[in-house]
Amino acid sequence: MRLDEYIEGLGPDESDRKRRLAEEKSYEILDYVEDFQDRFSEVTQGDSLVGSTSPSVFVGRSNYPDVSTGILSPVGEEDRASEFTTDSEWYERGLDIDNVLQYRTGLLNSNHSANVDNVSDAWDGFVGTQREVAIADRPVYVEIGLSDSLDLDLDVDDITTPTGPSARATSADLTENPHVPRPVKKTLEDDDWQAQGAMTYLYRRGFDVYEINDILSAGALGRGQNRRLVPTRWSITAVDDTIGQFLRGQIRDRPSVDQTRVWVNEYMGNRYWVVLTPGQWEYELVEMKAPGSIWNQDPNGETWMGSAHEGYEGRTGYVEETAGAYYASRLAVLEHLESIGRQAKCLVLREVSDDYWAPVGVWQIRESVRNAFEGEHGVAETFHGAVREIAPQLPVSLAALRRKSHMLSGLQANLADFS
Repeated sequence: MRLDEYIEGLGPDESDRKRRLAEEKSYEILDYVEDFQDRFSEVTQGDSLVGSTSPSVFVGRSNYPDVSTGILSPVGEEDRASEFTTDSEWYERGLDIDNVLQYRTGLLNSNHSANVDNVSDAWDGFVGTQREVAIADRPVYVEIGLSDSLDLDLDVDDITTPTGPSARATSADLTENPHVPRPVKKTLEDDDWQAQGAMTYLYRRGFDVYEINDILSAGALGRGQNRRLVPTRWSITAVDDTIGQFLRGQIRDRPSVDQTRVWVNEYMGNRYWVVLTPGQWEYELVEMKAPGSIWNQDPNGETWMGSAHEGYEGRTGYVEETAGAYYASRLAVLEHLESIGRQAKCLVLREVSDDYWAPVGVWQIRESVRNAFEGEHGVAETFHGAVREIAPQLPVSLAALRRKSHMLSGLQANLADFS
């Protein structure tokens, strides 16, 4: 399909465009918190949460290296515990922002203070129980001793999935033996295996980045005495980056794609344009965040733009401006290229509209780009021709895009581009 025909067939997602925090969602969150309080009162006995089922863990980053490390468990929804785990199924099920916040306000973060260092032999106590939860391949039954206080605040940022109500834990004990997959046991038993190699090994054995992230965060990967708790925000990016570097190595000697193709996908108030064009591996993410969106809150301001780029040899430093979004979308692109046995130059354009009223984490970026490749695509004669056809659909001018983008900096401008 020619790119102009492909673009002409794109229509606005009206149901997504109508999502507004002030109009539809803000008061519902309060209802979820109130419902959580009721369920919490029903299932706690004294200062214990009995029979809780935990699908995942969370490690904070405040006061590093003395952090708050937690076991996440749905309260009163134990039979649905696996649904509360952040993974690719959330996209497949079509969850929206409201759904995600509903899930996260239903998870209790039972947390405990711990030092991140040298947890290689920590299989007892709270940290040990947390690690058992992280390495298991299904939700684990635990009994948690809690303090009297319950914090109902919802904590959000741009990389991790939001965390909901929390309480300080005095103890945590398994009430069953967790099932640990054989590849995970192998990485645990090898004290000489660096974390990067162990992550790659698990990925090649079919583990998705979501599972690897939990295992890394709980301090269960790496050389024996170097194992430590890793804040969840950091571990998400570390896994995306490590697996991305591995996949880049897999495609660097592959033949190039033979034509310029464009995909587009929309999810949760975000639109993603993915352009693959012939050439050696090169990648760039350009983000455009609309006024009134969550990270550009002035409704009367200008569209915020950020970008990051790498060439054939990759990057040596951490990406600051686009942060975890860069690594999440790069991983998705590299997975596609590895699956077709090709390399390419790639430009990803992310438009964030004011429908993105609450951040849900970079998982939605990763899954949106992953699933873009599952749909139809348009074909252009050249890379620059593709960008020129896409430009009228963007919230910024082609000239502004050229000024921000490394890959487009050499694109010759017309007077019309500056209008």
